[in-house]
Amino acid sequence: MAETTEPTEPDGPQEPTLDEQIAAYQREYRDLDPQVEKVVSALGRLNRRMNVAYGRQVAALGISNAEWEVLKTLLLAGEPYRLGPGELAKRLGLTPAAMTHRIDRMAGEGLVTRDRDENNRVRVIVELTDEGRTKWLEAMRMASDFEEDLLQDLSPQERGVLGEMLIRLLRRVEHAQPDAGGRLTDLD
Repeated sequence: MAETTEPTEPDGPQEPTLDEQIAAYQREYRDLDPQVEKVVSALGRLNRRMNVAYGRQVAALGISNAEWEVLKTLLLAGEPYRLGPGELAKRLGLTPAAMTHRIDRMAGEGLVTRDRDENNRVRVIVELTDEGRTKWLEAMRMASDFEEDLLQDLSPQERGVLGEMLIRLLRRVEHAQPDAGGRLTDLD
């Protein structure tokens, strides 16, 4: 007798659909605008799932999300891809102690170097290594493939419109919450 394998469901409770979630919210809070809630909840779920996907990608490369953020920040600084630890901490919204811990770990992995500034021996400079840049590029390739797949059902025009709408929302949040760009506590 042949066995049939039924699809297995993930362990734990299932997340309600957006419509189920909104209906539950409306039962408890009658003034809820379902259109607003659908947009905000969909963005939240999309963000959470994208973060999980990106986390899995960088983990496959042997780095953490926290390390990826440092690599990205150094790369965004431009050639020669170097910053002081204090500036890195500020840009990432971390405490100096947390930044030092992260730099120590990354230097041990060969992703960055930490050397004294030749012009100011008191100052330390953190610089992206070739290995760190290679990891960053590979993560970008993986992310690009994921993002192309994510947006495959949208036409170029729809992508453009969506991008502009999301930027408008982002600007509103940045204006209303100017301190929300960096982390307020260390997540490491």
